[in-house]
Amino acid sequence: MEYTQEVIANLVKKVLGEMQGDAPAAKADEVPVGISNRHIHLSREHVDVLFGKGYTLQVHKDLSQPGQYACKETLTIVGPSLRPIENVRVLGPERKASQVEISKTDSYVLKVKPPVRESGNIKGSAPITIIGPKGVVTLEEGCIIANRHIHMSLEDGAKFGVKDGETVTVEAEGTRRTRFYDVQVRVSDAFRLEMHVDTDDANAVGLSNGSLVKIVKE
Repeated sequence: MEYTQEVIANLVKKVLGEMQGDAPAAKADEVPVGISNRHIHLSREHVDVLFGKGYTLQVHKDLSQPGQYACKETLTIVGPSLRPIENVRVLGPERKASQVEISKTDSYVLKVKPPVRESGNIKGSAPITIIGPKGVVTLEEGCIIANRHIHMSLEDGAKFGVKDGETVTVEAEGTRRTRFYDVQVRVSDAFRLEMHVDTDDANAVGLSNGSLVKIVKE
């Protein structure tokens, strides 16, 4: 093949489109995927400890769910292995209780044993230490692996015939076709349609942000 300027221009356009997450529009029975990397939610109390009294988290970019955003701030997390994981993104807005969400792979590095939980359900979960520029916070509980879940609006819930809290089976066709079982559905008028999986699940199947999956009727 001769690499003319036109061929090179089309190749660059294709690569940039893939990097920017361009994806086909979802069909009526499909759900777009959002991949969740390790991240931290902080309470007002712990923002003060980690960054200084009265500190305000800075918005880096809005996330897919309305009102949620990635912050410019990152922190370091440490477990019993004393091997730190640095540059863990803080997500806003502030919460009532601080929480660290990691993958199973991360847990091997940290030597922690986080349960698989719905976000916000941290009672009895794993301890973790968070290191910031102004201080350190050790959570006695608060480290989890987030369960696979789908955010839906009330309209989407009606369309798919599911209610808040139900679990469904999801079929995914990435580089490896598979099914995810016991995927929790979260229905609210504050949500936008999207299935959230962590980096372990996404990498195992070959999914990327914007990939489309299907809820299986069984």
